[in-house]
Amino acid sequence: MPDEMTRFEMPPQTTAESGEVRRVGFELEFSGVTLEQAGQAVQSAAGGELKPESVAELTLDADLGRFNIEVDWDFLKRTAADAGGEGGDDRWLELLSRTAALVVPLEVVCPPVPLDRLEELHPLVEALRDAGATGTEESLIAAYGVHINAEIPRLNAPTLAAYLRAFALLQWWLLEAHEVDPARRISPYIDLFPEAYIRQLLARVEPTMDQLFSDYLEHNASRNRALDLLPLLAHIDEERVRRAIDDPRIKPRPAFHYRLPNCQIEKAGWSLALSWNIWCVVERLANQPAELEQLGDAFLEQADGLLGINRFRWTGFVSEWLRDRELV
Repeated sequence: MPDEMTRFEMPPQTTAESGEVRRVGFELEFSGVTLEQAGQAVQSAAGGELKPESVAELTLDADLGRFNIEVDWDFLKRTAADAGGEGGDDRWLELLSRTAALVVPLEVVCPPVPLDRLEELHPLVEALRDAGATGTEESLIAAYGVHINAEIPRLNAPTLAAYLRAFALLQWWLLEAHEVDPARRISPYIDLFPEAYIRQLLARVEPTMDQLFSDYLEHNASRNRALDLLPLLAHIDEERVRRAIDDPRIKPRPAFHYRLPNCQIEKAGWSLALSWNIWCVVERLANQPAELEQLGDAFLEQADGLLGINRFRWTGFVSEWLRDRELV
């Protein structure tokens, strides 16, 4: 029987627009093991065939789908991909890859997994832990984390607006709920939405998809957001996103790219469910229109002119508000 540390909570909407079970992808950043050790650990947990794509990347085709195990350094991955099979290049790149492992994390990118199969990811985390993987607290500079790619339940403006508002109103509370590591808080990778954007988002009564695009790209033309919407927007209109930010790392997909959680893979009992279950508070609020409107009104009431919102006071208010409504 799963306990509260390992049980994946279900969001209010468990099916996608297609009628199929919604899917969730996870990305784990860590160090402490080599690329080969990480690949072997993933294979031992998920089964399937492990294949080297380059000295910087392995793939594993398993029952759940394709896993990517890679050195999380775009320069090395691009260089390895361009090098082909020339022996001299391979030897140089292998040395570069092993050196990079000392200062940059490895990353396991999981395939999109149906909600009702998420518990099948527990052996993956356990195998990486047993192999020696270490997470967020191991590095003062790398800011390792867990990314959650949650499929949007309906690809329309009302659904997108509801999720954006829910996250925006909860973002400071989420920072505390996840106990985000200080190194990650000061990093440029998980910036929160600016308050001006939140005000604009709340001011739109029934925003169109065009307005949601315009407002987001005006204030958030960067991958470095705690909730990175660029992959989802690129899935809807890739050309429009590329005009605002031409970054090849943006991969279109019909999912939110949530980047706040720490990766504490080295700790006994830690699981991906802990990160997912906190994200589920956003899911629940987004699917309760009356409560979402009420919290938005409270935000605007507490916002104090040029000084803006008092984040400490707002976080305390949100904690009590969520408990009163049994959303946590």
